[in-house]
Amino acid sequence: MKRLLVALLLAAAPVAHAQKVHLLIITGLAGEPQYGTAFRAEAALLADSARKRWGVADSSLIVLGEDPAADPKHITGHSTREEVARAFLQLTKRVVAGDVVLVFLNGHGAGEGVASRVNLPGPDPTAGDFATWIAGFTAQTVVFVNAASGSGDFTGVLAGRGRVIVTATRTALERNEVQFARPFVVGLTGAADTDKDDRVSVLEAVDYAKKEIARLYDADKRMLTEHAVVTDTALARSVTFGAPRAAADPRVLALIAERQQLEAQVAALRGRKATTDSTTYSAELERLLLLMAEKSQAIRTAGGKP
Repeated sequence: MKRLLVALLLAAAPVAHAQKVHLLIITGLAGEPQYGTAFRAEAALLADSARKRWGVADSSLIVLGEDPAADPKHITGHSTREEVARAFLQLTKRVVAGDVVLVFLNGHGAGEGVASRVNLPGPDPTAGDFATWIAGFTAQTVVFVNAASGSGDFTGVLAGRGRVIVTATRTALERNEVQFARPFVVGLTGAADTDKDDRVSVLEAVDYAKKEIARLYDADKRMLTEHAVVTDTALARSVTFGAPRAAADPRVLALIAERQQLEAQVAALRGRKATTDSTTYSAELERLLLLMAEKSQAIRTAGGKP
């Protein structure tokens, strides 16, 4: 029974409501005016929701675009390779163990394997570059969304422990224009909240987008040419975005804060796994997870939601 409890908690440990969220939005070259309008609208919707509904601080919200002058209210810089690298470096200085880093990349994509890319102003960063940049978030949960065409190969390059990778296409060969970005953002910012708890998981947003895309293709009587993919569905189900959960009872708030500290310790421990003796690591992880279970039970007993 004890082992089963630990296994269940392992799947559920990284929950976004207990951590700070940091958001990097990157939109690429539009090519045609209608794409630029769509890219900016999706970026603005996501940024506004992050700031107003998720409580993301301005210092942790970076929006890079082709033309900052086209939307100075939201776009904070050019989406060049240099600025993208600088943005990742900035976030590494702001995160702490247990935080969530959401990267939303949108544009026109191409390439294969580590050379896969999304077209940005100037030299295009590759999937390999993004893998290097997110490697610095060893004690955080990374949700990386590539909403571009031909994005499928990003999955194999970026996937890893503590990461959820979402791509608009199954392979790099699905190069036609994709519809994924809009319904995914709409879903993540509220439309996919089927249980009305003001929070949406990554998996819920992906499923919502898939249904909307199928509906759009069916309405146009077209064959479906894009198939979104999400890695680590267990983690994607547990990472949620939305209104911070609070409780009026100070006892519940104190218990939630204590559990958040334990979650941060778990995240930090996972970040040290490669350099920790396996027996020591397993024993400490089990101890922390059991303490988290006790805190969750105490929160339920006090009338709060764990």
